[in-house]
Amino acid sequence: MPYDVTITRLPLRALFDLKGTATALAAWCGTALPPFPDRPNSRMEAAGRGLCWTGPDRWLLMAALAEEATLAKALRSEQAPDDLSVTLVSDTLTFFAVTGPDATEVMAVVTPLDLHPDIFPQDGAAWTEAFGIRSATRRIAAGYEIAVDRSYADWFEESLRRAST
Repeated sequence: MPYDVTITRLPLRALFDLKGTATALAAWCGTALPPFPDRPNSRMEAAGRGLCWTGPDRWLLMAALAEEATLAKALRSEQAPDDLSVTLVSDTLTFFAVTGPDATEVMAVVTPLDLHPDIFPQDGAAWTEAFGIRSATRRIAAGYEIAVDRSYADWFEESLRRAST
């Protein structure tokens, strides 16, 4: 029985992997960053930029691709102090949206992540695995967004389609 979902490959976006304490990153990056999330595996958004708290002193900054050059200049990765790491990773991940009434059922096949709203709420964002490979998952309004290394993108898209039928 096919699930009632839509699977969409999403356009490339600006992505920066940030390592360091929230205090040190806020001081270094200033207004280039949205507010820091207040709990692990969550996301904050402001002015079209999203910041995910993905691990101890680990963050993923997401924005429209058109902002990549502006953000790269503001974040000054090549000048970052030794206790920080700011790395442009835009071309490393491919994103997919799994949306629709049965999105949670399909995602239960895809990932071992506990997607119950009490555990993974509306602002949930986490590194996990999907079909056995490393992935980033977050809730979106109509379902989930999931990212995998771009070298797996075609295989992953086909696997999503098979899981939804």
